[in-house]
Amino acid sequence: MLGISDLSISLAYILCIASALLCLIYGIIMWNKGGGDAEEIEMAEEAKWQEKENIIDGKL
Repeated sequence: MLGISDLSISLAYILCIASALLCLIYGIIMWNKGGGDAEEIEMAEEAKWQEKENIIDGKL
């Protein structure tokens, strides 16, 4: 039934279930860990871009 008698098929089933469980555990652990550093860097880059944009608009 389901081809589980073969070792390679049963190994594929086991590995699929194991990888799904590992992804679930990783997601639970990393749930609220934000990329605060990345957000700060993006905000700084956006502020620099906005300053350049204001200078360009002022010259026009």
